[in-house]
Amino acid sequence: MENDLKWAIGEVMSKSKNNLRAMGLNDGAKVSSHILSFDSQQNQLEPIYYWILDFASQIGWTNMEKIVDNFMASPGSGQFSEMNQKSSIMQDKAVKMSGDMNQLIKSILNLIYDLKEFELRLEHYDDANDKKDKQKKEEGMLALKQIWLDNVDMKKGRGAIHQMASAEMGFSTLREAFMIANSHEDVKRMNSEDKKEGGSGLINDSVMRILLPRISEFLKWVEYSEAELRKRFSIEKNYLKSQVETVKLYSQWMKPYIVAAEKLKQQGFEKNAALVNAFSTTMFELQLLGVKPVSPDEDRFEGYEPKRKYNQVVIITFKYRGHVSQRVTQKGDYGFGMGGNVDMYFDAYALNDEELTAAKKLLEKDELEKSMEFSLDVAGDALRELKEDLDYFLKSKDEREKELGVKNQESASQDINPFAALFGLFGKSKIKKKKDGEFLMAEEIKKDNYVEGTMRGAAVSGAADTLYLIYDIYKKAHRMASSPGLGFDNHDDEAAESLSEGGDVGFTDAFKGRGD
Repeated sequence: MENDLKWAIGEVMSKSKNNLRAMGLNDGAKVSSHILSFDSQQNQLEPIYYWILDFASQIGWTNMEKIVDNFMASPGSGQFSEMNQKSSIMQDKAVKMSGDMNQLIKSILNLIYDLKEFELRLEHYDDANDKKDKQKKEEGMLALKQIWLDNVDMKKGRGAIHQMASAEMGFSTLREAFMIANSHEDVKRMNSEDKKEGGSGLINDSVMRILLPRISEFLKWVEYSEAELRKRFSIEKNYLKSQVETVKLYSQWMKPYIVAAEKLKQQGFEKNAALVNAFSTTMFELQLLGVKPVSPDEDRFEGYEPKRKYNQVVIITFKYRGHVSQRVTQKGDYGFGMGGNVDMYFDAYALNDEELTAAKKLLEKDELEKSMEFSLDVAGDALRELKEDLDYFLKSKDEREKELGVKNQESASQDINPFAALFGLFGKSKIKKKKDGEFLMAEEIKKDNYVEGTMRGAAVSGAADTLYLIYDIYKKAHRMASSPGLGFDNHDDEAAESLSEGGDVGFTDAFKGRGD
């Protein structure tokens, strides 16, 4: 592994405004460090890893976090083919589900287009049924008549109104009369020449005989088509809801396969000389992070609330190179066994929350630059652009109005006090609240004040003592040689003690920049 959390911490702390040497921190800002290496034909990483994890939990470090989990097997080993086979199964499952989900998304797009078209058509029916606005009613009927002429009546061929109204057939007034008439009475009035009864004499008897059955047919089509269209509109809305829920379900099913395939990817040892293609070798790398906060000295700083937390930080790294070999079992036959070399690196740090967060973000950025980013929220990404349309068709009018009211309330709740600008004349507050997910860059992290210096001193001593305790007890529990008495002088006690008293920060500095 090229870069890990220890590298990221070193990069962040190299830009610290504090005097790291005076704090007793060596290269890489480590408080202390130990290395333990041993080789055995019965050596396996799993029991070692879980012994450390369980012991850390027993002494109060219950929130250990796994930062690195890399492995790689040589192509000639059995584990290589086994891991690749598992990874291929996960990839095939994810690809199949992704293909099915893409088909569903295409179906959702088609449904949305259909629903929009249905809605436009239904608006004509709504207008035609409007009893209050005569102009809107007339516009709706004219639109429906045009649709009927183009899509229904045209199927009659030469008997269609469009064809008969042409110069060849001679019924020039037929189409205009059809667009005017909305009932049999309207047709008869257009044929009548009696102006007292509203007659206009627009059409002759031949046109009237053609028009009467066409008007009846059109009115029946309006009634039946509206009912069928509304029914289909409702069915497709329900179908759209079902398809959207299915896409979300597929996304949830697919996510574990993508995560598993990514975790089974062999990485971290590509250029390692110990990994020879023809050998039966497997290499692992694991890194554990433990963080435990410290509090200000209550006797000296009672009631003081620090602006940022200070933590004891312990990082334990395992590097394992193992090989598979045949061994004689208790029954006298042969079986496979794993043995090899283990290197354990124990490192302690004293960091505040801002430094630790900046280091984690730096590591995330470094890892992102080396690999292709893949969003696991496939359904969310696919449907985000369609959100407005989906909300429109899947939510009722009341639900949409309620959401709009909530948004308006949130906008109104913002500070629009006209006196706010006036108060700004007296100076702005220096206290800046960080939003969720926001963090400071390494260059922006401020120097420790007096109280924070004492807290870092406590974190230095606590982290060093915890680290040595884990290292020493592991050796003793496994019958390894260990130092007598209090053990090794593994960190700068004088610097830690001076730091716990405030170091080179004066007491009055505790009250400087508290609003920063």
